[in-house]
Amino acid sequence: MNRREFLGYTGALTAVGLNGFSPESQAMSKPKKPLANIKIRNVSSNFEREPLNPYRFKGSAITDSWQAIALLESESGIRKIGLGTQGVLWSDSSVFAAHSESAGNALMYAMSERALQLIKGTSFTTPVELLDTVLPEVLAYGKKITGNPNLRKTFALNALVCVDNAAWLLYAQENKLTRFDDMIPAAYRPGLSYRHKAVASIPSFSVGTTAERIKTAADEGYFIMKLKTGSAGTQAEMIEKDIAFLTAVHKAIGHYETPYTKTGKIPYYFDANGRYEKKETLLRFLDHAKKIGAFDQIAVIEEPFEENNEVFVGDLGVRVAADESAHTVEDAARRIEQGYSAIAVKAIAKTLSMTMKITQLAYEKKIPCFCADLTVNPILVDWNKAVAARLSPFPGMTVGLQETNGHQYYKNWDKLMSYHPKAGAAWTKTVKGVYPTDQSFYDQSGGILEPSAHYEALFADK
Repeated sequence: MNRREFLGYTGALTAVGLNGFSPESQAMSKPKKPLANIKIRNVSSNFEREPLNPYRFKGSAITDSWQAIALLESESGIRKIGLGTQGVLWSDSSVFAAHSESAGNALMYAMSERALQLIKGTSFTTPVELLDTVLPEVLAYGKKITGNPNLRKTFALNALVCVDNAAWLLYAQENKLTRFDDMIPAAYRPGLSYRHKAVASIPSFSVGTTAERIKTAADEGYFIMKLKTGSAGTQAEMIEKDIAFLTAVHKAIGHYETPYTKTGKIPYYFDANGRYEKKETLLRFLDHAKKIGAFDQIAVIEEPFEENNEVFVGDLGVRVAADESAHTVEDAARRIEQGYSAIAVKAIAKTLSMTMKITQLAYEKKIPCFCADLTVNPILVDWNKAVAARLSPFPGMTVGLQETNGHQYYKNWDKLMSYHPKAGAAWTKTVKGVYPTDQSFYDQSGGILEPSAHYEALFADK
């Protein structure tokens, strides 16, 4: 290590300490024994369909959620099962539009299976390395079977979540790592070194939700809510509906107070899912927010434009977040150059491996992150929470931020909760708008490293 590297390294540790990070996360220089070379001997997969209450966004709606399940077995005989929730409409709306809902899910599931067949008989050292190897081939396969040469990378990443999660669990046991903190490679620890004592539980309300329903959630203690804009119809019809929605919401909850923001006011989190075609249309929305006194309460606006719209957003006066357009770390870097000043990260939609890369880049660029949902099952909620609890504080907030809307849309949420190996643990329950992430959460890694009897039983005869 030369002098410049040494100064940069010690400076990073100093910054970590000044931000209140725990000392145990700073042991980056401790010598480590060589990582295990893991060879995949056997693979398998399965899926379960879960009915949803219709969730409307991007001008469409989802009513069925496929839970993809991947099994990896190493040469040493260790078997691990990884989960993934498929989000076809979210990850590539063109695939959703071109097929029935079930067919779109089947295409994504075929890509998960393709990934498993690609890695069978191969070896890897870290899941990040494995993802880098398999992603290009899975994306190419996806373009072929969907007939879509412009298939979005996020669609392939979504298909790889179950495989990536199984790889992380296998990596942990092969290397005798018993906690999530120990699993994080040293290169990505600075971006995941904070320890929040609580994480906001952010519900999501689809396009068309009434202000009364949102007020009810605020009365229940939810202090930040994801509000879907980008109403159906022409751009002219959309903006009129969105402005009316903003007015109704601000009138209903704009005066509410919360202990979790530095201003004491409820923050607004809008997500247009790329529905705005022009910057001028978004400016109309923001001008109306100023007119009614809601502008200063807008914490973030997520993905107002389609990803091929390269308009600069750093001059809007509000924080604009990238989500599905930040497929990879390279895409995230490009969005930052376009003025995006926040990133919604999704370990449960773009893989934990890619999320670690993105959170580290954001940390280095001083771009705040928060965790968004994909309407995932309860176990994946805690995979996401593992990241949300370790992200640096979001400006103006005093707790970590995590969207989680499964309890709103899954018809059988309680049944799914029973599959969680730590069902009933304090951190799995929302209390007045937040998940308590106390020491037990960190000590037990949110339960995500433990097997689920339900999903294990699916492979009992494999």
